[in-house]
Amino acid sequence: MRSIWKGSIAFGLVNVPVKVYTATEDHDIRFHQVHAKDGGRIKYDRVCTVCGQSVQYTDIDKAYESPDGDKVVLSDEDFAKLPVAEKHEIPVLQFVPSDQIDPVLFEKSYYLEPDSSTPKAYVLLARTLEEIERTALVYFTLRQKTRLAALRVREGILVLQTLLWPDEVRSVDFESLDGVAEPRPQEIKMAETLVDAMSDDFDPDQFTDEYQIELKRLLDEAIASGTGKVPEQPEAVPSGMDAEVVDLVAALQRSLEASGRRSAGGDGGEPKKTAKKATAKSTASKSGAAKSAAAKSTAKSTASKSAAKKAPAKKAAKKTAARKGA
Repeated sequence: MRSIWKGSIAFGLVNVPVKVYTATEDHDIRFHQVHAKDGGRIKYDRVCTVCGQSVQYTDIDKAYESPDGDKVVLSDEDFAKLPVAEKHEIPVLQFVPSDQIDPVLFEKSYYLEPDSSTPKAYVLLARTLEEIERTALVYFTLRQKTRLAALRVREGILVLQTLLWPDEVRSVDFESLDGVAEPRPQEIKMAETLVDAMSDDFDPDQFTDEYQIELKRLLDEAIASGTGKVPEQPEAVPSGMDAEVVDLVAALQRSLEASGRRSAGGDGGEPKKTAKKATAKSTASKSGAAKSAAAKSTAKSTASKSAAKKAPAKKAAKKTAARKGA
């Protein structure tokens, strides 16, 4: 268990450090609300009725509306001004006979653990409550709410039970009971005989929650057989700015895919950027080949012309030498 509160019990001048734990837990099986059509989870949103915007929890204040329709809003600063018991102290107010506390007043129960290396004061208070057979009335403040509470002992452990305020218990007066005749002595005697026959010591382990047991069995069978099992469904596109971002990303992705198909001749080839690089390489190769061929052609042409010029010059030199010899 994890403690939910730390403080001390103020017992006169005696201070008893304690940790507080929730004493009970709910064993009911929890269900989510889903869309019957597709099994999608139902989610709730805090929406302002004036502007229509979703409101974050940190931006929410508490408002009160009077029977006459007057509305006032209180902030955390306003609540801080209210008189409450010391947040980390459980002051003992008085000790009362345990049978004088009507069980209808009991609300929620908490275990108290000693929070000290020497829990002598804790043991002293617990043993004293057992000996005097009385219950200590205390104030207990949890989550900015102060409650009247009963402090008693259960199996050597201090137990704190919050109590309802008297005005939280409804008064009742059923008209159907008005004028009803009192039971006859013989009827009361027979009822007492029946009660004696059904009497026994209380043992909570003898009683079980049959509904939850059968519900768990029903769920296990449904899971094993696959009956009613909801298939995994992709969540719907969120509304607002998130939807715009998702649509934009999808549009960009489709644009890239379309560009890739166009650059590859419509057959879904490489993306556009890769196609551009391939085209650039091809153009560069062709250009280089063309330049190389042109350079070779020019060199051959120059060499042919040079050779042609040299040939006539040699012939002219031979003719001159022949004339001189003659």
